[in-house]
Amino acid sequence: MSEAVSPLASPFPPLPAIAGATPHIVRAGYKDWGRCDLTYVELAEGTAVAGVFTRNVCCSSEVELGRDSVKQGRARALVVNAGNSNAFTGYRGREAVEQIMGQVADHLGCPREQVFVSSTGVIGVPLPKDKARAGVAAALAAAPCSWEDAARTIGTTDTFAKGALATAVVDGRTVTLAAIIKGSGMIAPDMATMLGYVFTDVAIAPGYLQELLSAAADRTFNCITVDSDTSTSDTVLAFATGKAGNQQINCSGCPGADAFAAALEDVCRQLAHLVVRDGEGAQKFIAVSVTGAVSDESARRVGLAVANSPLVKTAIAGEDANWGRVVMAVGKAGEPADRDRLSIGFGGIWAAREGQPLADYDEAPVAAHLKGQDIDIAIDLGLGEGRATVWTCDLTHGYISINADYRS
Repeated sequence: MSEAVSPLASPFPPLPAIAGATPHIVRAGYKDWGRCDLTYVELAEGTAVAGVFTRNVCCSSEVELGRDSVKQGRARALVVNAGNSNAFTGYRGREAVEQIMGQVADHLGCPREQVFVSSTGVIGVPLPKDKARAGVAAALAAAPCSWEDAARTIGTTDTFAKGALATAVVDGRTVTLAAIIKGSGMIAPDMATMLGYVFTDVAIAPGYLQELLSAAADRTFNCITVDSDTSTSDTVLAFATGKAGNQQINCSGCPGADAFAAALEDVCRQLAHLVVRDGEGAQKFIAVSVTGAVSDESARRVGLAVANSPLVKTAIAGEDANWGRVVMAVGKAGEPADRDRLSIGFGGIWAAREGQPLADYDEAPVAAHLKGQDIDIAIDLGLGEGRATVWTCDLTHGYISINADYRS
């Protein structure tokens, strides 16, 4: 992890132990750094799993195998490698993943499809099988660690450890969701350079867990962007150990199903915001709220066009209330929009309404808002009922410095 912590960083929350999910960390030595870089989480037999993955067609073998394995719905272990994405590495990369899956499966006595592997770091370098084998062996014998230790270990250019917590009452029992994530750059739907993991003790059917995770991801992880670049390795997995003892949730009509769905989306939103708050070089957290679109999906696409605009992002970095750049970004989104119905505001103050600058517009309070760390941009298209919020960060010289030196 970077030594310079993002000014938007949040403290790591006190995440409790989750019955049936035990994290361990070791140093495999994937890079020349004095830190742990392999995380192993052992999961109780019968743990349900769901996952969402990148749509990048140059994805890693970890993603390909994960997509196949998640369909069988059960998990016994997670292994995360940091420092090497193992993407664009052909058969050698796939062999390394299969080796890890087999090694852990032999240890646990489970099918290898119940072992999930993620890797993050530099693209194009095969994961060293000798280091992976030795690292996994050490992890299998390592003492348990905290979720914060695990969160730090999965990071790469992250500047702070990221975690989230939520609870819900299900069938008269309190269930807990503890989650960790890494992500800082190469962030854009669908999904982003993120590895995120949610661990919960709820009893839930794998198919319904998948339904809930996919819906939550669409409203959270797929609504963030740092730089419009989608990674080869993006993965979010949810593991439900069933140790809370509730009646299994199978559908929306089950006791507590709505409460658990809300808690899962809450955790996903917390994690998504933390990734943006650690955007490479970020100094400001930006929420782009779009209303009046012809549909929610159209609103999201308009929001992303604004959030991905280098001109908008640099204007915010410079604390410049240049709403003309927002107009430009709305117009290039390729979505229905009418110049003469468009309204734009910052920090709750409209600068332009229905295609016209406001005659009494006072830029002073807007300028004051832009000097803060949390920035709100409002866009009303005036066409329909569609709405969406997209989250991003500003674009600074720090982003260039981090990525110019990434492989050094």
